Amino acid sequence: MVIVHYQELHRSDPYVPIMDRKQGFDIELMSSTSKVEHELWPLDGIDSKNSKFPCCLVWTPLPVVSWLAPFIGHVGICREDGAVLDFSVSNFVNVDGFAFGAAARYVQLDREKCCFPPNMSGHTCKQGYQHSEYGTAITWDDALRSSARNFEHKSYNLFTCNSHSFVANCLNRLSYDGSMDWNMITVVALVIIKGHWVNNMSIIRSFLPSTVVLCLGLVSVGWPLLVGLFSFSILLMGWFLLGTYCFKTLLER
Repeated sequence: MVIVHYQELHRSDPYVPIMDRKQGFDIELMSSTSKVEHELWPLDGIDSKNSKFPCCLVWTPLPVVSWLAPFIGHVGICREDGAVLDFSVSNFVNVDGFAFGAAARYVQLDREKCCFPPNMSGHTCKQGYQHSEYGTAITWDDALRSSARNFEHKSYNLFTCNSHSFVANCLNRLSYDGSMDWNMITVVALVIIKGHWVNNMSIIRSFLPSTVVLCLGLVSVGWPLLVGLFSFSILLMGWFLLGTYCFKTLLER
């Protein structure tokens, strides 16, 4: 009986002792784990002079639109090397050339809050199946590339499919912060609440045009202009809120 038991244990390879197999398995496991951890290499620092914002969301004001509603702008998301990706025209994702000017605000994101599953059982987020169906990635840059390929087949529209849609798609693919409910509204909220100004000039560049428009309008038109601008902002916010939470297929994300 002892001999049979010994042979069964060694049936796969009678010349390799069990302890050697276990050691080999441990080494292989450590190697694969190290490979996954190696993907999260240290990032370079933020270099605003050269427009490098590793793993950041970046924001800049839009011409005309931001003059009337300063909270509206254009957003992009950056690769691990700091290059910006943004969706500003149909069927094209711009790389390392942020549309509408230099970044004025940024939010640096934590890759540790992303889900990079090697397989179905490797999800760190709570919605493993949904994440797999939506589209997963093994690295930060891999997620951005997948979203970019997806948006190369979409038409740009300020009201239904814009730069915020692209960023939300990237965050959902990353399952950032354990969530797959990122949309235009939550992206705007993230920038407003956690965003940092690049420098004092970026603040002036963001608010000076709207201040000039407001002052000139009050002098030439009067209070009706203020009512008109307020109504425009309310209608704009109402559109995105309704499109995001009431008619969920209306806006892209």
